[in-house]
Amino acid sequence: MRDGPDNPARPGPGVPLCALADLADPGSKGFRFREDGKMFAGFVVQVGGQIRGYVDSCPHAGWPLAAWDDRYLTREGDLILCGGHAALFRPLDGHCVVGPCADQRLTPWPVQVVGGQILTA
Repeated sequence: MRDGPDNPARPGPGVPLCALADLADPGSKGFRFREDGKMFAGFVVQVGGQIRGYVDSCPHAGWPLAAWDDRYLTREGDLILCGGHAALFRPLDGHCVVGPCADQRLTPWPVQVVGGQILTA
């Protein structure tokens, strides 16, 4: 499974992702990690000063959510948008509110803010 904990490309705790100051509010940023021919894709969002991380995989189709780099949020910045089929997810809990994956959730990717940096947790 691409997003599972046994994926060698999935970064362990404490890996720096970006400076908190580099993430708009609302805003989002994607990350890709490769190791041993495997890939892990994740992204972080900031909404209302709260940071959340998710595996970059639509629960309905399994493809990446963003149609363009770092563009995970709607224009209003209030929901996460799947660029493939326009499903909408709440940014703070990953719950799908509209689309073919209604009532499913994005897979959380634990992140934390330490000393002004966003790190994997």
